[in-house]
Amino acid sequence: MKKIILLLGGVFFFQYFSQAETVEISKIKHDNVILYATSWCGYCKKTRAFLAENDIEYIEYNIEESEKGRKQHKALGGNGVPTLDIKGTVIHGYSIKNMKYALKELNLM
Repeated sequence: MKKIILLLGGVFFFQYFSQAETVEISKIKHDNVILYATSWCGYCKKTRAFLAENDIEYIEYNIEESEKGRKQHKALGGNGVPTLDIKGTVIHGYSIKNMKYALKELNLM
């Protein structure tokens, strides 16, 4: 009986705290361009330059320093950086072609 109670307590504890770490994609604000990056990433630097050259305003989260950014990045399926969320269109990695396409489709460029 003790084992069952401990097991149920463990399951409850795990579910409670794992849900607290989860960020639903629907809760991420999609009226912006959001860049998930790190300070040392060369492709993140190129992505910043591309956005600046095209006068695209964006919010940046350093996933190594921002808990909120790290959770959102994970919720978007982020395995690496840069990850760009353009009003709900997610681009993994550095791709000028994909960035231009998404920005043009959403009339941001």
